[in-house]
Amino acid sequence: MEKVVVSERIVDSPCVLVTGEYGWTANMERIMKAQALRDSSTMGYMAAKKHLEINPDHPIIDSLRVKADADKNDKSVKDLVMLLFETALLCSGFSLEDPQSHSSRIYRMIKLGLGIDEDDIPVAAADVEVPADAADDASRMEEVD
Repeated sequence: MEKVVVSERIVDSPCVLVTGEYGWTANMERIMKAQALRDSSTMGYMAAKKHLEINPDHPIIDSLRVKADADKNDKSVKDLVMLLFETALLCSGFSLEDPQSHSSRIYRMIKLGLGIDEDDIPVAAADVEVPADAADDASRMEEVD
């Protein structure tokens, strides 16, 4: 992202992501990332120059500002800001660099909204016992004639 600016033109959204007048669109960036013979060094300067425009009058931005002023190290505020940015990315047609961290943030926010304590983490999938007949079905699926 190139810069963050306060916008005077946004009405309904808390923030939007826009590209420069002569920059790549989200679709062009996606096409160039999909090229088989692309050079990773060229993607740095060829990628779309994104600008995050923030609506200072939106209640979400106002609430985040108040919470950030109250506690600069609040992890939930940081998560919410990142979710706003990533949502703006998705709404503008760009893809996320790390969808796994995005989903982890969403899950943390859902747990926070539901009042679930961080200590109430579910049992990992690796710790769950698989019934014997289900394991046999999986091994049969891997057999090759």
